[in-house]
Amino acid sequence: MRRHFEDVLVGSIELFCAAAEYGSFTAAANAVGVTPAAVSRSVSRLEARLGARLFVRTTRQVSLTDDGRRYFEQCRQALTQLIDAERAVTGQQSMPSGVLRISVPTTYGHHRVLPLLPQFRALYPEVRVDVHVSNRNIDFVDEGYDLAIRAREPADSSFVARKLEDAELVVVAAPGYLARAGMPDSIASLAQHDCINFVLPSTGRPIPWLFREKGKLIEVAATGSYCLYEDILAGVTLARSGAGLFQAYRFTIEEDLRNKSLVEVLSAHGGCSRPFSVMYPHGRHLSLKVRAFVDFLLDARSRAPAPDGSA
Repeated sequence: MRRHFEDVLVGSIELFCAAAEYGSFTAAANAVGVTPAAVSRSVSRLEARLGARLFVRTTRQVSLTDDGRRYFEQCRQALTQLIDAERAVTGQQSMPSGVLRISVPTTYGHHRVLPLLPQFRALYPEVRVDVHVSNRNIDFVDEGYDLAIRAREPADSSFVARKLEDAELVVVAAPGYLARAGMPDSIASLAQHDCINFVLPSTGRPIPWLFREKGKLIEVAATGSYCLYEDILAGVTLARSGAGLFQAYRFTIEEDLRNKSLVEVLSAHGGCSRPFSVMYPHGRHLSLKVRAFVDFLLDARSRAPAPDGSA
């Protein structure tokens, strides 16, 4: 009897996790090979046992409650550990599978991560990738993310960070703007120019511009007529249209520099960068799909050509 109860409980948890990943009882049922009614009954039994509501149900989809998100995070880790333990004992080698939830900032997402996803899926066709493209902070547990990429080292020691690259920063402007406003010849001269700012969601303040002066790294609070939120790539669009100066990652404006729609300025004070890292909670048992994606990203960056085109 005890063994039967444990089997039923594990089966209910598996169906619950499938419903949470797919956001639908029907989609979960199709993936697992049971009926939607079986998924619904299993989740209801689990809710009754826990004394908590795990899903908010509508006619088209289901979404996790706060309790459901917390429970899903723990259940997903436990199931992953059980599956990996079974494979280790039986000697089975399996391809990564399941839903991989990642959070990437707009710049790195559009230019570094999204173009690589078809290659990753070709290697691991059983993995479905859910990508959240945003610059806001996320909560790994409550929102159910497997990993995130951010332009900083984690301040919290509970996270592991694997550096992907140091991304170079450059200040650019359109030729038309420079013809109208003149070429800045020093860091101090930025005060006479329109500087396009981006507000960092985590602080609510504009990101300071980074420069090197006399061998030292300095931060400058640039000022101007434009302040952007949410999408930092909008700054490139504004600069391209002649709105003012903008400090961008070189990888976002390489084509603009080649076709001269944007011109680099203050290069004598350049050479600054910010680190991009892939992050995940420390101590979390990494599933096959997470390990595969982290290794894939690190390998892709190690093989990427240098900014000047050299190997």
